[in-house]
Amino acid sequence: MKHYNVVAAVVCHEGKFLCMQKGKTKFEYTSYKWEFPGGKIEPGEAPQQALARELMEEMEYPVEVGEKLVTVNHEYPDFSITMTAYLCTPKAEVDGFRRREHADSKWCSPVELKNLDWAAADVGVVESIL
Repeated sequence: MKHYNVVAAVVCHEGKFLCMQKGKTKFEYTSYKWEFPGGKIEPGEAPQQALARELMEEMEYPVEVGEKLVTVNHEYPDFSITMTAYLCTPKAEVDGFRRREHADSKWCSPVELKNLDWAAADVGVVESIL
């Protein structure tokens, strides 16, 4: 089974968190689920560098990567991940990003986070916020 080391951005602004909805993926269990944006760490790359790079590639969204929030290990049916989430703040206009790879986005309060259909690995990140 493949294993990936990934990073996620918990972007916070005025008490709300940026939530991104995946589009259709090759796995039904991750399609259209909500997630915190991020992606894979490339060889030789620091996690914080990977996170800043991924948000620029996926969303053209510059963020200030802050402190580590939580690390979640999750095994999906076809692969496993170790995901480290970092608290981030926008460096640009709050909604100044483009959805290049996501179907939808929304800013949610901590209470609203519970109402989204999260990707399984991201549930641990949500729980660390609540």
